[in-house]
Amino acid sequence: MGSRVAVAMSGGVDSSLAAALLKERYEVIGITMQLWRAQRAERAEEGVGIAKEVCQSLGIPFHVFDLATQFQAHVVDYFCEEYHRGRTPNPCVICNRKIKFGLLLKEALKLGAAYLATGHYARIDASPENPESYRLLKAIDQSKDQSYFLYGLGQEALKRLLFPLGEYRKDEVRRMAVKRRLPTSDKEESQEVCFIPNGNYRSFLTQHLPTTPGEIIDLNGRVVGRHQGIARYTIGQRQGLGIASGERLYVIRIDGQANTLVVGPEEELWSDTLLASGVSFVSGEAPQEDIEVSAKIRSQSPEAKGVLSPRGEFFEFRFYEPQRAIAPGQTVVFYRVEEVLGGGVIESANRDSPTADLY
Repeated sequence: MGSRVAVAMSGGVDSSLAAALLKERYEVIGITMQLWRAQRAERAEEGVGIAKEVCQSLGIPFHVFDLATQFQAHVVDYFCEEYHRGRTPNPCVICNRKIKFGLLLKEALKLGAAYLATGHYARIDASPENPESYRLLKAIDQSKDQSYFLYGLGQEALKRLLFPLGEYRKDEVRRMAVKRRLPTSDKEESQEVCFIPNGNYRSFLTQHLPTTPGEIIDLNGRVVGRHQGIARYTIGQRQGLGIASGERLYVIRIDGQANTLVVGPEEELWSDTLLASGVSFVSGEAPQEDIEVSAKIRSQSPEAKGVLSPRGEFFEFRFYEPQRAIAPGQTVVFYRVEEVLGGGVIESANRDSPTADLY
């Protein structure tokens, strides 16, 4: 395979250092995505400008690809539609699979690159059993590990990807960036979803979705209040319900079809089984029988052990210990020690018994 590498540049320190490190071994070109036109254009242009400045400092070519239409359709519209249905989506997972490591990878290959590299904190290596098969591994720096968001990568993508920061800790990355005098060495890290201004989900959704008030009911079907649109609420939420009650009530379920919130006591938030759809496996081979693995139901959740079982077009995961506030629409990712096995989208959760009520 050739020696040209395209590095996806975001204007941050991680992608900047990735480009600098790879330039010491490969012919490197910088590429970035233009994801916005009218809205948030100023911030987008700033990111592109910084990425261009970094490429100039490194003496490498720089290319910009307009993927705004595809980003809107695949990521933003999906995000809004899922919330409109009363679900909790993970837009970064979709963006990685369809935009960054889908469309952008194709553009990189058109430029003659053999690889696309990013500043993600994750690792890729060859399988011990088969050198021609690739594994996706957690980063060395567990506090920055981003493997959860990359579970959708398959073998065709992994053989074309490089994650040079996966072997380093964040403080090492900062030091190396300073040493190389990169323009982004002291740039602050952004934790927010790129298209949500100031991380304000509710404000964004209010602007992009119709607000349809509806009923809040308890587990017995009794109306206990009114909500201001189901997209404003999440599973496990207690604050902002506007319910006068002698006990603490939480959002237990969100029924998008009926436009209702179901509330109940905290103990009703705990489930020991989930059903996932659209499950993909990094190896390309789905297990045909029960396997013991660990799962994460949110990016910041700790891993929890259990049994993963094929159930027709779905996969069921039975936790050894119940988990709190499992949210339909959210991503579940399966691990074996440091290896990412795969993941999917949570469709439903249940307590005490698996499959009966999930299909």
